[in-house]
Amino acid sequence: MKTLFVSYRVTDLDRSLGFYTALGYGELGRIEGGDAGRLAILSFPGEPAASLELVHRPDGGRVDVGTGFDHLAIQVDTLTDTLERLADAGLEPGPVQYPGGPRGPKTAWLTDPDGYRIELVQWPPGHPDGITAADFS
Repeated sequence: MKTLFVSYRVTDLDRSLGFYTALGYGELGRIEGGDAGRLAILSFPGEPAASLELVHRPDGGRVDVGTGFDHLAIQVDTLTDTLERLADAGLEPGPVQYPGGPRGPKTAWLTDPDGYRIELVQWPPGHPDGITAADFS
């Protein structure tokens, strides 16, 4: 088994698409479901398949992120360059943080139009992509 993608319910599909494409996602396709809702399927360039689905259900009421969801983590190559590009696109990422100390990962946070939090992560040199069991030994 493997995780296919994360799906977020959004208030305004066009506004959310603007945010996520400014973040760097590309739109793979849409499904227009009328009253049942509209879906946009996204991925980052170079990803082999979808990694994010945005769902807009007009009759679903307002989106309430609640307390059960914490955040989406996205790996970036160079955090400084990413933050500059996002600020130029009108997004408002937070400051660089060093949660593992000066030799650990660099992170920064931003929030999408519906309140979903996103952690941007730059691994230190030599760290493999993602988190594995080796990170806990």
